[in-house]
Amino acid sequence: MEFDEVREYQPGDDIRNIDWNVTARTGWLHVKKYVEERELTVLIVFDASGSFDFGTATRLKRELAAEVGAVLAFAAIRNNDKVGLLIFTDEIEAFVPPRKGRKHVLRIIREILHFRPRSKGTNIASALEHAMRVVKRHSVMFCISDFRDSGYESALTIANRKHDVVAVTVTDPKEMEIPPLGLIEVEDGETGERVILDLSRKKFADMFSEAAAGVRDRRKAIFTRAKVDEIGLKTDEDYVEPLVRFFQERQRRLKWRY
Repeated sequence: MEFDEVREYQPGDDIRNIDWNVTARTGWLHVKKYVEERELTVLIVFDASGSFDFGTATRLKRELAAEVGAVLAFAAIRNNDKVGLLIFTDEIEAFVPPRKGRKHVLRIIREILHFRPRSKGTNIASALEHAMRVVKRHSVMFCISDFRDSGYESALTIANRKHDVVAVTVTDPKEMEIPPLGLIEVEDGETGERVILDLSRKKFADMFSEAAAGVRDRRKAIFTRAKVDEIGLKTDEDYVEPLVRFFQERQRRLKWRY
């Protein structure tokens, strides 16, 4: 609710809204009038770490994340909401304060598409803590990431108490299982470490799939404990259906306006 004006008391007004300062000055009962505030503030918290430069399907994880971020920004502006952007790696790379307007959303989209980060690591906790410092007003925070990080559960829980945090998880199918390619050299996108793997061994492939499933399950458990909703996106699938399904469920459950 947002303050609108002060007017004279009328029978039926809530006495809790009486403005005693104005009443004392005028000698007549006055009440504060409030109107329902319909404007939302949307913040896109965008992961630009090195692990996003990976993709074995039709696009990289970074490309899918950028397209979804642009869609969310346009949706916010179309709904006459403010939208802002925070880009992070293991440091805060860029921040665009929430504002309205087509020019503003185009600037956000340019940043998402063309920004080149200084670092390659990931620190989700730091990004959420910074977002809470710079965005004081209650907002909807879409955290677009592959969540390949640890130690962020506490920050996620606290952020979701103050704001409405939505986890947009971007993954690639080969992060869950790997094909029998024989000997290959792989490089960690964030640390630059290189190792030789023998993918022809079924035991190794089974261990990889088991470890990947454990990472996925732990991530989902964190979201559940933090009471954060998740939109799961994959580089080999269309993102429209998961987004539409999420907003339809939200509309039924929380009566969102999207």
